[in-house]
Amino acid sequence: MDLKGKHIVVGITGSIAAYKACELIRLFVKDGAEVQVVITPAGKEFITPVTLSALTSHPVISDFFAQRDGTWHSHVELGLWADAMVIAPCTASTLGKMAGGIADNMLITTYLAMKAPVFIAPAMDRDMYAHPSTQANLDKLRSYGNTVIEPTEGFLASKLIGKGRMEEPQNIFLQVKTALLSTSELKGKTMLITAGPTYEKIDPVRFIGNYSSGKMGFALAEACAMRGAHVELVSGPTSLRPIHPGISLTHIESAAQMMEAASRIWAGADVAILSAAVADFTPAETAAQKIKRNTRRQTLDLVATPDIAATLGQSKRAGQILVGFALETHDELHNAQEKLRKKHLDFIVLNSLQDKGAGFGYDTNKVTLVTSTEEYPFPLKSKAEVAQDIIDFLCTKYL
Repeated sequence: MDLKGKHIVVGITGSIAAYKACELIRLFVKDGAEVQVVITPAGKEFITPVTLSALTSHPVISDFFAQRDGTWHSHVELGLWADAMVIAPCTASTLGKMAGGIADNMLITTYLAMKAPVFIAPAMDRDMYAHPSTQANLDKLRSYGNTVIEPTEGFLASKLIGKGRMEEPQNIFLQVKTALLSTSELKGKTMLITAGPTYEKIDPVRFIGNYSSGKMGFALAEACAMRGAHVELVSGPTSLRPIHPGISLTHIESAAQMMEAASRIWAGADVAILSAAVADFTPAETAAQKIKRNTRRQTLDLVATPDIAATLGQSKRAGQILVGFALETHDELHNAQEKLRKKHLDFIVLNSLQDKGAGFGYDTNKVTLVTSTEEYPFPLKSKAEVAQDIIDFLCTKYL
């Protein structure tokens, strides 16, 4: 699901973080949304309307009247047009005006006329954010039904370190998108999803692993959570973090740890989607100290790791749905069908390393959904889109 057809008003105020609004706008536009920028006079000191209009393909609104021809900019029409209003960055001054209803600029009048959900991403210095008046204004705005996207901690423009940095555009985008597109299709369902690689230790500094980024599994988790499911995400080592509050993340490192976590969660889950790239072998022994290079050749004794899909398949109870993944280099469909049968999967997501742009490390994937009787091929898409295709198929065929 994307934001095609959605209308979003992005409000920008006078903060050094205004430059981040460009990336936020780009993300909304790239996902299909139509964006209208409303900027305060102070905001124009930090970023030019020319830049913003180039990104949105719309003139930027700042004043009540256009200076050249006297055209009136209707805040009321904007309030009816929008599906969401996102004020990012939002200064302490603008927070106070919003909380007090002080409509002395176009952004505040647009906010007061807004019929759609409003998302506020504060940005200010550490002590300004911590001040009781700022916190009182935030509490008041929350009580009005607005969503406050909390700032993060870090190095601030004042050279202080603390809370006040505007949340990163990618995370703001995901929170807004989740709120706009969430459904109740999977409400009441508990989904187990595995993601990422596993690392099998050789010694304290070396391991056997693979190139999995975890992007596919995390995209699946977000897609399920957006449809109302409670998601238990078990992930190997990856830099990714879930955004949706309906996702609970369990970090693991090895195949044995993933087996333990997945088995525990599977007992109470309705659906499991096993997208992790689990190592097939692990060292028979892990050296307590770093192995020194004493010879030209070194033999490593390996043993098979636990087969998570097969184990869950054997314990599958009536009504549970089990979905596997297969990454193949040859005889793709034959191998996928064998895996489907042996591991008692309901369907399998097949992708091949021979498909350009698919597999480990890419933001795209090309998959075929394989059941015991049919194959459903899909073209190359973003992993977020692939995740939606998989969940659409799951809901249509099995739930």
